[in-house]
Amino acid sequence: MQDSILTSVFLPLALAFIMLGMGLTLTLKDFKNIVVYPKAIILGLFTQIILLPVIGFTLIQFFGLSGTMAVGLMILAACPGGPTSNLITHLSRGDTALSISLTAVSSVITVATIPLIVNYSIQFFGEEGSITLPIGQTIVQIMGVTIIPVSIGMFLKNRFPILSLKADKPVRMASAIFFILIILAAILKERESLPDFFAEAGPVTLLLNILTLLIGYYLAKAFFLPRAQQISIAIESGIQNGTLGIMIAATLLKNSEMTIPIAIYSLLMFLTAAVVIFLSKRNRHG
Repeated sequence: MQDSILTSVFLPLALAFIMLGMGLTLTLKDFKNIVVYPKAIILGLFTQIILLPVIGFTLIQFFGLSGTMAVGLMILAACPGGPTSNLITHLSRGDTALSISLTAVSSVITVATIPLIVNYSIQFFGEEGSITLPIGQTIVQIMGVTIIPVSIGMFLKNRFPILSLKADKPVRMASAIFFILIILAAILKERESLPDFFAEAGPVTLLLNILTLLIGYYLAKAFFLPRAQQISIAIESGIQNGTLGIMIAATLLKNSEMTIPIAIYSLLMFLTAAVVIFLSKRNRHG
């Protein structure tokens, strides 16, 4: 498969399928949770949409990253949580309804914020030669692979609830396979430079992941939210939609190097997620 076909056809379709699967788990009630859990929703959105890019930007400055590595990390920091964060929250005994609601709402908001953050990053980090994201067109493209498939999934769940329930498990499995294939494709594309890229981007992506998990958790704790909501906000803050990030870098910006920090982050987040799941279960039984 040629890279152009991979990035222009397969990657957007795979992301749309993954988001369709997420839609099969959503109902309008998840959006009504904004009213039910206002403090938790506002705090979760603050950590994800404002604090995460600020932390990412600060770490880039601290580690002295520049060019494609810096922009790639900011693309990741601009992305919302994805279906993976909902699954990890469920396994960690967090508030799954809150997690799904945060993912749903942040996915809508970041359609508008992603092109603003990414374009600023391209200019700031000296990648003026790169393609910039036209705001209106990018919003339409991101909606096409996120909001519209999610809406279709929600419609199918409402219209055919039994069929949607039966389809949930196979769709989840297929989504996981697509996710892994996308990460592997991004890594294979830059395999010759991977050791250097990993040395450069590995520490900063790992630190971004750990810091956002911890800050999300302790902020929720400081606001006296229930433990299950603390876990949800931590995971929504620290587990991003890497598939969307890779699509933005590879398909919209046509820059495979920018996908590397996102792919590395996507690999490392499974290690930290395993630790979070282990600790949450141990504390529950302890």
